[in-house]
Amino acid sequence: HIARIKSSVKNLSGILDEFLSIGRIEDGRIVVHFDHFNIKELIQSVCTEMKVICKSRQQIEYTHEGHQIVCLDPSLLRNIVINLISNAIKFTNEEGIISIHTSMTDTQLNLEVSDNGIGISQKDQEHLFERFFRATNVTNIPGTGLGLHIVSKYVELMDGTVKFESELEKGTTFIITFKQQTV
Repeated sequence: HIARIKSSVKNLSGILDEFLSIGRIEDGRIVVHFDHFNIKELIQSVCTEMKVICKSRQQIEYTHEGHQIVCLDPSLLRNIVINLISNAIKFTNEEGIISIHTSMTDTQLNLEVSDNGIGISQKDQEHLFERFFRATNVTNIPGTGLGLHIVSKYVELMDGTVKFESELEKGTTFIITFKQQTV
């Protein structure tokens, strides 16, 4: 019973955080604090944290190529990665693999989060980043429909782009790109 209560409190806290983030974004109160940090260390830390919410046989795999020092807002990037990984976990089966790959060149950072989950229909893809939008094939999976909206706004605040590729029953890949200058 205690575990269920803790889980429910954490879920409600997450929902409240999403609503507060939306309010701050819409009011223009999110300030981007660019800083230099090690992208590999940040992503590895998030992956370790997220393993505790994985389904029993799910795996999170992370790889990195290139330079490791980036200049972004580490807090916003952390929230982006947490959201994308938690979605991948939610929408992927028990034996699913969630793959995260970062690559850094002299001019840009690429971040990809992939899963082999339920995927997103062509019709639903048009509305994916809208507030409160939930795809038609996720009615039995809890969520608010705010996460990807917040991700897109955070990416936009850091002058990045977000794209995705998805096919029903084959999975989804989110590709985020930020312009960079190496340190």
